[in-house]
Amino acid sequence: MASSVSSQQDKVLVEANSFARIITLNRPKQLNALSFQMISQLLELFLVYEEDPNVKLVILKGKGRAFSVGGDVASLVRDMRADDWRVGANFFSQLYKFIYLIATYSKLQVSILNGIVMGGGAGVSVHGRFRVATENTSFAMPEAALGLFPDVAASYFLSRLPGFFGEYVGLTGSRLDGAEMLACGLATHFVPSAKLSMLEAALCDVDSSDPAIISTIIDQYSEQPSLKEHSVYNRLDVIDRCFSQRTVEEIISALEREYGHQSDSWIFATIQTLKKSSPTSLKLCLRSIREGRLQGVGQCLVREYRMVSHVMRGELSKDFFEGCRATLLDKDKNPNWEPSKLELIDDARVDCYFCKVEHEEWEDFKLPIRSKFELPPYAIAKL
Repeated sequence: MASSVSSQQDKVLVEANSFARIITLNRPKQLNALSFQMISQLLELFLVYEEDPNVKLVILKGKGRAFSVGGDVASLVRDMRADDWRVGANFFSQLYKFIYLIATYSKLQVSILNGIVMGGGAGVSVHGRFRVATENTSFAMPEAALGLFPDVAASYFLSRLPGFFGEYVGLTGSRLDGAEMLACGLATHFVPSAKLSMLEAALCDVDSSDPAIISTIIDQYSEQPSLKEHSVYNRLDVIDRCFSQRTVEEIISALEREYGHQSDSWIFATIQTLKKSSPTSLKLCLRSIREGRLQGVGQCLVREYRMVSHVMRGELSKDFFEGCRATLLDKDKNPNWEPSKLELIDDARVDCYFCKVEHEEWEDFKLPIRSKFELPPYAIAKL
């Protein structure tokens, strides 16, 4: 397999083959957390490959035990303390540009999700054409526990999961394994990790950009895994009854009623998880997913950029900084949320996050012009 490999010191490794480009996220000790520089490099590479007629597909994977845990928010908070909130806004603007490129990409993207996939790691993979899970895959959107909310156009792909499973995943940060990702549509294939090297070699040999041909090749290495006996995906009936409620308060009440009828430890744990998360984040998450049901990827990103800019600014709530302190910096796991209770957050307060930021140097997120390559997002057909 003729190739050229970039320096091992690089945070993003590039392997060039005849018809494919293999990009490896290379921060294994940081679980491939994405820095601004990494995102900028990925964006540049994807743009170059889109213009190159010799490139038929792009394979994206992570080194070590993670695909990517998402944005490097710990470093981001430190940078914002040294500078100001616009450092955070600029980070998310660059990330959203890359995600919109992925969602409208004219070349095929195969993401190998052999490990932990969280937050921004989901954003740079789920919007692509093929998402390959393995027995090592662990997916989660844990933002509500950090004082953030599932962004990266998660309001688009979570809202398109079966029933109200997306609300459950987004609000609770529940971890899904590879079989569950395949079952709900977040993954398109399940390939045992022992077969990944053979799969990559086969993909690199194919002079085709036909999705059907690439899918057939991945199928040759794929399996249909069984869900574990206690998989949350087997609880869709309870999830739909509870997480279809209009408000977070009503969701918790519905779960408590269910627990009264059946003393299920899973229901109890779900209630406790919700009660420990940022009340503001929970309300933002639910409304975001509900609005995302009626919006395209681009609309979701524009709206989420307003929301995340307010979070970064910290005038409405400083929960993001407190969540990062408690979880990532001091690691005492004891955040002091403010406001501390759901009932203290009315609709008018939530509305503020969906409005433009009143700051002379802030402007709405502008979607990159993609008229030459504009395609319907792949997730429409796959989720």
